[in-house]
This record gives sequence, structure tokens and C-alpha cells, in this order.
Amino acid sequence: MDFNNNPQLKLAYEFIENTGKSVFLTGRAGTGKTTFLRYIRNSSFKRSVVVAPTGVAAINAGGVTVHSFFQLPFGPILPNNAGTEQSQGQENRFLKLNKEKINIIRSLDLLIIDEVSMVRADMLDGIDKVLRRYRQRNTPFGGVQLLLIGDLQQLPPVVKEDEKDLLSPWYSTFFFFGSLALREMPYISIELKHIYRQTDQEFIGLLNKVRDNLLDNHVLGMLNQRYRPDVREMQNQGYITLTTHNQQAREINTRRLEEINKTKRHFTARIDGEFPESAYPTEQNLALKAGAQVMFVKNDPSPQKLFYNGKTGKIVGMDDDVIYVECPGDTDSIEVSRVTWENNRYALDPETKEIKENTIGSFTQFPLKLAWAITIHKSQGLTFEKAIIDANAAFAHGQVYVALSRCKTLEGLVLSTQISQHSIKNDYSIRDFTQNIEQNPPNEGVLNQARLQFQYDLLEDLFNFSPMRYRLNYLRKAVNENPGSLDEGLSPLLNETDRFLQKELMDIASKFMVEINKHVGRQKDIENNSQLQGRVSKACNYFLPRIEKGIETILHNLDLEVDNKQLKKTLSEAHQRLIAEIDVKKACMETCRHGFKTAEYLAARAKAAIEPDTKTAGKRVKAVSVTDTSQHPELMKELRVWRDKVAEQTNKPIFAILPKKSMITITNTLPATKKALQAIHGLGKIKVAQYGDDIISLVMDYCTNNDITPNYEIELQTESKPPKPLKQPTAEISLELFEQGKSVSEVAAERNLAVSTIEGHLATYVKTGRIPVNKLVESSKIETGMKYLKEIGSETTMSDVKNALGEEFSWAEVRIIFAHYQYTTQQTA
Repeated sequence: MDFNNNPQLKLAYEFIENTGKSVFLTGRAGTGKTTFLRYIRNSSFKRSVVVAPTGVAAINAGGVTVHSFFQLPFGPILPNNAGTEQSQGQENRFLKLNKEKINIIRSLDLLIIDEVSMVRADMLDGIDKVLRRYRQRNTPFGGVQLLLIGDLQQLPPVVKEDEKDLLSPWYSTFFFFGSLALREMPYISIELKHIYRQTDQEFIGLLNKVRDNLLDNHVLGMLNQRYRPDVREMQNQGYITLTTHNQQAREINTRRLEEINKTKRHFTARIDGEFPESAYPTEQNLALKAGAQVMFVKNDPSPQKLFYNGKTGKIVGMDDDVIYVECPGDTDSIEVSRVTWENNRYALDPETKEIKENTIGSFTQFPLKLAWAITIHKSQGLTFEKAIIDANAAFAHGQVYVALSRCKTLEGLVLSTQISQHSIKNDYSIRDFTQNIEQNPPNEGVLNQARLQFQYDLLEDLFNFSPMRYRLNYLRKAVNENPGSLDEGLSPLLNETDRFLQKELMDIASKFMVEINKHVGRQKDIENNSQLQGRVSKACNYFLPRIEKGIETILHNLDLEVDNKQLKKTLSEAHQRLIAEIDVKKACMETCRHGFKTAEYLAARAKAAIEPDTKTAGKRVKAVSVTDTSQHPELMKELRVWRDKVAEQTNKPIFAILPKKSMITITNTLPATKKALQAIHGLGKIKVAQYGDDIISLVMDYCTNNDITPNYEIELQTESKPPKPLKQPTAEISLELFEQGKSVSEVAAERNLAVSTIEGHLATYVKTGRIPVNKLVESSKIETGMKYLKEIGSETTMSDVKNALGEEFSWAEVRIIFAHYQYTTQQTA
């Protein structure tokens, strides 16, 4: 794409390609917004998806509709905190996506929304909800970069009266920029200035005045010179009438076609697969006559480029497979054949993991429609040589500007009624928003800062192990809450893994980022900072083997076997999410072993975020357990395979065949008789009668193959309950939550304890030096409190200290400062 003479377009490209900043790209009709969309879609290294609010807009943009991609409900989408039954019910409706769609979302870099002027604020918040659910929950739009394209002075979003009542308490405006999520996310707005559609500078100036609601007597006078009372006579001269409603356009086209005294021919479209009627680019049953005025509804796909979307002409002949159209200014008639529009769906290439478009349906028809009249709505994006406009019709916001700007020249415009000040409807929220855009244009300095910040954010993400620890703690929580159902060695193993993650990864990464910041301070351009690149390479080579050996190997071999179906599902999901987080981290570090490059990093992160097939994932999880208390893990494995097969054949739950605890006892005692089997807890006479022969056969084969003597006699016993695992100290739980970045009040809320209780827990760790005192108390108060304690000595009581320090100190602050004083005293003793 040629960016010469168009600095705003070049700036927009640089922001999209080289930063993480979201962009609202606007501009008057004919400034190249659609051309830019196609260029980004076809040339950017970022993984992108294009969506639009309507079927026709989506087909024209080469994308899909917002509703189909995100599975949004039709009607208002209320905020989560709206507290209504409708808002709660919607959560269950539009967040159910299939696995492939989820993988596309997780691997997405850039979301392009075309015709954003027609996207309501609540719809954009619905998109935000879906992206947050499947990506980063605490980041607007899940951390996806947005490219919003549209002109707010054109067609507005549709909001019914009853919908206004529901949405008004939450939204100050229904335009997209009223989105609650968008307000949380800093984005830049770029207005394109160079107009390609019109070349007449005087006409461009008039259109800009209409667009910006700056009508004065001069502008009205110039436009009203195009008023023609004899407009009906001009309809035979190749003019197209722009109407406000479909019915008006349909009546004019039908009447004008019937006035032609020639044979009518019908051409039926061929529709294959899925192609919704709302997206039909022309009539399914096209009725035409020689002499009819028609408009092309698609660009010529042939190399000759004889026609474009919006070009008008007259039919001069028709065959079964060819229609001949004569256009003003052309020396020869155009032979028009049927063309095909495709309805695509996004999918993942199973080999490359790239986002691709699969054709799920098509619409084949002559790219023509009757064109004595067309609605304003359907004219958006088109260009006409001649147009008739009734400016006093019931136009909605922006429609007069859309209608006027369809014309290439002022001379091609005809008004059936004169324009007045009241003909133009404008929205004050749009005026304020667009004025802000004009007053705060981004420049090269803002771009450069955003580019460097984007590189830094990605590098910080590379060495951020907090998401991994979050996933690990979620698994630990599920294990610790069910001690009697799982292997007793599992909880200590996960606790040790957490300590390793903290000490060997997080603590080292924190120190490394201090070093990174020093390098960045000397040279901010990370990709061209050779010293920094060397440090990044060494760091990746340091962390990778520790992730693999210290965490991944253990997690891949956990024994999460449990009889309870719901608990098994919870553990499996928590485990898979943790493994997925590790896979993404490893892929990012692997690609940065030889240095950091933005494009390579994004590609590696995106592909690693795609979940593997469940079959592959299942095989990886079912490795030999490292926590199993079984003395013969191979026999345990064989028993599991046998049990699962029997459960499947009999359609019974696995615990009804052979509970896990009974399996462990079997592998540890190696019973060789049915009498010995009956001595095992969980195996009564009925189960032994049903499955005893199979179990004994497995035990005997294992013992024979491994030269082991089985047990022929085991005394009948009542298995004593295993000792309860040590309960994790309550203060330690509070510490872990606090070290995850939660505030004292958040920890208290999560644990359903009083804030003062949590403060007491944390004071314990201030006393040991684990928690720095300045994380809990202001520096000025620490200084005052410590000064008093050093003067009075440790023989005093906290009550005395509180009375001495006064009401500005809370009891919690006194307790924490006192604990810090005890810690410093111990260190200097």
C-alpha cells in the first residue's frame, strides 16, 4: 500500500504493526479506511480476525459478524453488576464457545472491527466479556489489540426505545466509545484527511461543513443550487435516488421496471452451504429487463477491472449466462457473468496452527441490482456519478452526510427538496468526541514511546512467572481441600513445587528485571540493544531447564486419580491449565534463547496458547505417578487399565469396580487368593466373586514376570483410617495470598475472616523478616513508631505504645511496627 502523501495512514499502520496500542481509525467518506483494512488483513504478521456488525458489512470486509464469532445474545447486554435476571442469564448464553473458537481467541493478536459506528457500546462490552473469559481476566479485551474502523458521522447504532430504558442507567451514550471496557483501556484515535473519492476541493469543503454541523448561509446556498423541482424528469438520465427505507427503494425500482415495455427475465442465485439471507449482496431472484438501470454490487474480479461496487449503467442485452451493461463514459458495453460471494468461518490450520478462513457457504449471482433507487444504509461505502436526494426525509443521525458524500462531484448531485438547518441531525456526544480527536492527534513521539513500551511489556511478560504460580496454587487449593480422597504424598509435593517456583524462578526473575531496567535505561530500543539481548538469551537458557526439571517433569507425572467424578474434573482442568501455562512460557523462552524479536515472540506465544487435542493431552497426563504410595507402580498401572475397561463395558463408575485405596492395598500386599482379597478394605464377597479371578491373575502374572513371591494368606483386617494430613497453618495461607499481590482486605474477603485477623497473621511474618514492614505501614509512621520504641525499649507493652502514638495509629499498625522492632532487634543482637 502506498503511504505517500498520507502521513495519518502511515502512522496508523505503524501503531498496528509495531505497538500494542489499540487504534480507532476514522475519517470522512472516501479516505481509504476499507482499503487500509484489507491491507492490514493481508500483510500484518499479527494474527487477526475481522468482524462487523451486519452480514453485508462482514461479507464486504472479508470477515464474519460480531454475533456469530463471539456468540453474543441479541438485544441489550447489561453489565455484570447490573444485578438483573437478564444480565445473569446472558452470562450463560453468550460465553459458550467451541474449542476451536476458544483456541483462535487465545492465539489472537489483533481484532479488527469494521463499521464500528454501528456497534453499540453494550455490544463492545459483550466482546470484552468473552475475550476476558478466555484470555486475561483482569485486562480490557483480554489484552487483545483493537483496530476500530468507522466514521461516527455516518450510520449510528440501532437502539430501540425499550432497549434505551434498560441501557440508559449504564451508558451515557450508545455509540461504541461509551463502552465501559473501552474507557479502561488507553487507545489512540487517528483521523484520515486525504480523500480519494472526491477530487473537487470545493465539494469536499462543503461535505466537511455538513459532517461537522457547520452549516452557514454560504454552504446552504451552494448545496441548494442543486435543487431541481423537475426531478422526476431527471430520473431517466442515469440518476439514482437515495431513500431512507427499503420499501421506498423497492417501490421505485418495481415501478420503473414495469414502465419498460420489454420482456422480463428472471435469474435465480445458486446458494451452497451456509449463506444467511441477511447477507445476500443482491436479490436471490433477480428480475431484469433490457433498458433497466442497474448498479454493480461487486468489484470486477477479472484483471481488466471493468466495473466496481457502485458503478451504474443500463442493460442493453441478456443471455442465460451473460448480461450486457452499457455505462456512461465507456466506449463498449460490459459482458457481465455470474460471480460468487463466499461466507467464511475462521478456523485453525491443523498443521501450521495459523488462523485461516474456511468457506462454509457461497452465493452465486450476477453482480447487479436495480438502481433507480437504493437506501442510504446500503449505499454506505459506494460511490455514484449521479444521485437524487430528498434532504427533508426522515433522516436519522448522519444520513444526510452519507447521502451527499456518495456523489463524486457537486454537479452529479440533485436535491428533490432544499436543505435547511433542520435537515442535519447531530449528536452532541459525537461532537465532543470528535473534537477531542482533532485536538489530540498522535505523533511520531507518541508512536516511538508506544513501540518501546510494547517491547518492554512483552519482555516483562516473558519473565513473569506469577500466572504460573496462580495456576499452581489453584491446583494446590483443590488438593488441600480434599485430603482424604487423594494420595497423601500429593500435597507436600505441590507445596515443595511452589517453594521451588518462588525461589528458583520468581525471585531470580525479579532480580533479573532490575538488571533489565538498567539496560533499558541506557538504551530503550530492546530489539537493537545488543548487551540486553545477550542477557535475555542467557536468562532463557537459565530458566528453561529449571522449568522442565523442577516443575514440568513433576507436574506431568502427578497422580490425580480419584474416584469422585466432580473432583476428578476439577483436578483435571486445574492441572491442564497449569500445564498450558507452562507450555506457553517454555515456547516464549525457547524462541528467545538467541535474543528477543517482537514478531517471533508473538508468533510463539500465540501458537503455544492453542490447546492440544484432548487425546494428546490425555496421553501426556497419564504418566507413572511420582506421588503414588504403591510399592509396585507398574502393577498399579495394569490394574487401572483393567478397571477402566471393565467400567466402560459395564457402564459403571470406576469406584464401583475397584476403589483407588483398594488398588493401592492390592499392589502393596500382592494377594494371591480370594481369601486374601476379601481381607482388603473395599472388597467384599460380591466384588471378589465378580472380579477376583481377574485381579488375582494380574497379580500372579506381575509377580511371575518380576520374580516376586505373592502373599497367599492375609489376615482379615479392618483397615484403620490413615492419619489426617497436617493442616496448613492459617497464617501461612494468609501469607501466600498476600504474596500473590492481594491486599489485606482482599485476603480477608477471600478467607471470610476479619481484616484484623489477617493483619495479625501478617505481623507474624514481619517479625521474621519475611514481609517488609513498608508493605503494610506508611514510611512516616514506621519512622515515628520505631523512634519511640528505640527510646522506650522492649519492656513496654503494645497498649502503652498505642497510647503514646495516639489515635492516628491503628492497633494493627502498632502491632506491625512492634513486630518490625522485634525483628530489627534480633538482627542486631
